[in-house]
Amino acid sequence: MSSVLESIIEGVLEDVHAREVPLGQLYERLDEAEPLRGALTALSQPDLRVIAEVKRSSPSKGELSQISDPAGLAQMYQEGGATVVSVLTEERRFKGSMADFQVVRAAIDTPMLRKDFIVTEFQVVESRLLGADLLLLIVAGLAKSQLVDFYQLATELGMDVLVETHDEREVEIACDLGARIIGVNSRNLKTLEVDTKAFERLIPMIPADVIRIAESGIALPSEVAALRAIGANAILVGETLVKAGNPAHAIQHLLGNAGTV
Repeated sequence: MSSVLESIIEGVLEDVHAREVPLGQLYERLDEAEPLRGALTALSQPDLRVIAEVKRSSPSKGELSQISDPAGLAQMYQEGGATVVSVLTEERRFKGSMADFQVVRAAIDTPMLRKDFIVTEFQVVESRLLGADLLLLIVAGLAKSQLVDFYQLATELGMDVLVETHDEREVEIACDLGARIIGVNSRNLKTLEVDTKAFERLIPMIPADVIRIAESGIALPSEVAALRAIGANAILVGETLVKAGNPAHAIQHLLGNAGTV
């Protein structure tokens, strides 16, 4: 039986093949790509940073929010102090799109993360053309050789890379890669189960000179305070913010700064 992650990747590959053009054509267009905004620099600023996510749906929770105006939502994130705005572009399970990414990028000045399952060279180059300042590479979804190749290519194209991990072995792989930004996802994408101890177990394994990001299931200021205490530099939050009546206030509330926006 295939895992949830394998099933998602199968769908992603079908969708990539449907829109694929020769790689040479993509590379020829790189001169037209817009300047990037420096996600690593932004995430390196003092105090805990927030990556706020435009996220309609997920395999574990189903529909989260209709999000009729992704650009407006992203502007509220920016107003609330988000350091990076993440936009889902995977269509089948997360109901995202590259159109969402494009309208959000035109509406804000904040660096942007393309949140997808990057499993081909085509998607890496495509991400640079979209204007992704930060690219997600999921260790569990890639052979080690792919991870190395896609990381190097993304870096050569000027993008920063968030390398996502779920267990000790994957953290070691990310560290060996020399990743500058490493995420710990407490949700296992193969089973969708949440490991409530993942953050406290894995984040301290990541070197102090690496940006350490906690992903998934973060909903309370007390949880954010605990993540600060164990050395997280940033949190990635989607569900809590898309369900909030006032996303800008919700960001500040999570940071313990309620009333400042």
